[in-house]
Amino acid sequence: MKTIFSQITTGLVLLAGLIAAGPAAAHPHVWVAARATVLFDAQGRITGLRHVWSFDEMYSAFATQGLGKDGKPPTREDLQPLAKTNVESLAEFDYFTFGREAGKKVAFQEPSDYWLDADDKKIVSLHFTLLLKEPLPAKKVFSFQVYDPTYFVAFGFEKKDPIAMKDAPSGCSSSVMDPAPLAAGEAQRLTAAAAENFSPGADLSSRIAPRVVVACP
Repeated sequence: MKTIFSQITTGLVLLAGLIAAGPAAAHPHVWVAARATVLFDAQGRITGLRHVWSFDEMYSAFATQGLGKDGKPPTREDLQPLAKTNVESLAEFDYFTFGREAGKKVAFQEPSDYWLDADDKKIVSLHFTLLLKEPLPAKKVFSFQVYDPTYFVAFGFEKKDPIAMKDAPSGCSSSVMDPAPLAAGEAQRLTAAAAENFSPGADLSSRIAPRVVVACP
């Protein structure tokens, strides 16, 4: 079993097996509330995404155990070794980010400008930037999904202000499209995966993930 999060320092206990490369993940064990900012350059081209992923209370408790002083949340510096391990390990899973331009898959660079922080309730959030390998003309429809192909981590966009756009040309808009209901066979497959403890597959994981659509005039 391969993991994204591992023990970084003495006393830092993390959730073992966060991502299973094999058939060990049948249903979500970690929950993430996501926000994303779509980035544009001076020419009005889409250059990438800025992610903020906030983890559930249980995972956050594991990640912050033994860190921080006098009951205060750990600092970015405390969490930076873990942030580095996270973004490096995400490469195997395409950073859980799957983008398309006019229906064609697009490629991202390695993450940059990354860090972890913890709020007053010690909820941990991962921040990182994913630049596209090639900027995209904004006039073509760009879309992306955020999901775990193994279905071990459940992603959902925040209800309030899930998507922002930075330096977007006038008239550009974004929307979060909910997935269509599963067909009977797909629903049965998902139920069987949970009952029998195996991954339902990346194709089904993508089917149940929302899609963000960015359109510019």
